[in-house]
Amino acid sequence: MNKTKPPLWTKDFILTSSVNFFLVLIFYLLMVTIAVYAVDAYDASTSEAGLVTGIFIIGVLAGRLLIGRFLDRIGRKRTMVVGLILFTLTTFFYFLDFGLPFLMFNRFLHGMMLGFAATAAGTIVAQIIPMSRKGEGIGYYSLSNTLATAIGPFIGLYMNQNSSYEMIFALCLACGVASLSISLFVTVPTIEAPPAGEEMKGFKLAQYVEPKAVPITLVIFIAAFCYASVLSFISFYAVERDLVQAASFFFIVYSIAILISRPFTGRLMDVKGANYVMYPAFFIFAAGLLLLSTAESTSMFLLAGFLIGLGFGNMQSTTQAVAIKMTPPHRMGLATSTFFIFMDAGLGFGPYLLGFIISFTGYSLLYAILGGVVAAASILYYFLHGRKERRDNRLASA
Repeated sequence: MNKTKPPLWTKDFILTSSVNFFLVLIFYLLMVTIAVYAVDAYDASTSEAGLVTGIFIIGVLAGRLLIGRFLDRIGRKRTMVVGLILFTLTTFFYFLDFGLPFLMFNRFLHGMMLGFAATAAGTIVAQIIPMSRKGEGIGYYSLSNTLATAIGPFIGLYMNQNSSYEMIFALCLACGVASLSISLFVTVPTIEAPPAGEEMKGFKLAQYVEPKAVPITLVIFIAAFCYASVLSFISFYAVERDLVQAASFFFIVYSIAILISRPFTGRLMDVKGANYVMYPAFFIFAAGLLLLSTAESTSMFLLAGFLIGLGFGNMQSTTQAVAIKMTPPHRMGLATSTFFIFMDAGLGFGPYLLGFIISFTGYSLLYAILGGVVAAASILYYFLHGRKERRDNRLASA
């Protein structure tokens, strides 16, 4: 009675996941080193160094917004390969010394090319994954992000202390060449292109954002906004709590939580539906933030990291799978770019806005408030997607 599952770990799935791993690795490796480089090499002020770091994310957002409309007309593999060629070229430009303005300009271009290549890779992998294993497949694919998120900052901080900036840039260039080389061997199934009629005439929001994906991406925007407080301020909070040693292991524990849980949560989504993953994830994420707000020992601090990984980490892959499942194949690229635009916006603008709030609340109270926000967001999820899925599941089982 139990039919053989369609294969997931195909050659193209593994190769595309590898491409994404190298892209995200370079992103995080440079995120933790480029501000210090700007100060050391160009005597940049703190605000200028922050802009050198943050303008990359603005470039990523611009790239995703721009390419989503044209991805399927240019071709998914072609977009990925061309994006990787330009991404590798702009990685090489870090070796050029034309002053701080050029560095900022190159950071923006570098981010835009990552937006092109990563959106194409995410769309290709969503196309490759069998429909019946979409949640599981997206979950495994997202592990390439998780591993790069843990390894990239570790390598970057280690090389910053023990190597030169030229060696850091050389490693990034080598990773860029590796991702480009791997991408050439990816085979992408052809899909029927949409008619080039009314859809491309004039300005329509649906040319840049997939409307069917917007409800679920609003949810990940709020979750990412809250998670940005952890990404940006955990080091400062650790100093305040005298838990600096624990902070160095925080994201390792976070990644372990995702690595352990992702295979099960992906299958659970495919079998039972997104609600069975999302509702527990909301409250686990909220519990992690609340525990973090009161953490006074290493064990509490790291347990908070584990819970946040279980919560936010699985919300991320589940909402991405939902966005893709709700979209017709020829708009899958737009759905992928829409998902990442909203998530990157939450991660990118969160630190800036939360920075103002911290001056009034402090770190501890901020994490407690955000824990409440995450828990309350489960209600928003119910109205935007949860009740629809519940209704659809009832009809399917009737």
